[in-house]
Amino acid sequence: MVEKLSEAELNGALEELSGWTRADGRDAIEKTFRFDDFEAAFAFMTQAAGKAEAMNHHPEWFNVYSTVEVTLATHDAGGVTELDITLARFMDETAD
Repeated sequence: MVEKLSEAELNGALEELSGWTRADGRDAIEKTFRFDDFEAAFAFMTQAAGKAEAMNHHPEWFNVYSTVEVTLATHDAGGVTELDITLARFMDETAD
């Protein structure tokens, strides 16, 4: 089982990630991605879904047209782990 990140580890990771913040009311990180249109948003979600499936680590997300809201946490660990940081980095790279 993966370990929940310490406060210092999570703070350090958030400093390195672009636009990710702590979720209100829970131990998770979140980010809103905006794209030019629905097709671009869906393509992003498709790529992220492939990575998530390969990692066996799935995001919580919500999509409306060109916006994708993502929340990441590792439920088994009770908070944010390196799995979430890895998936967040991948999503950032994919969205560029």
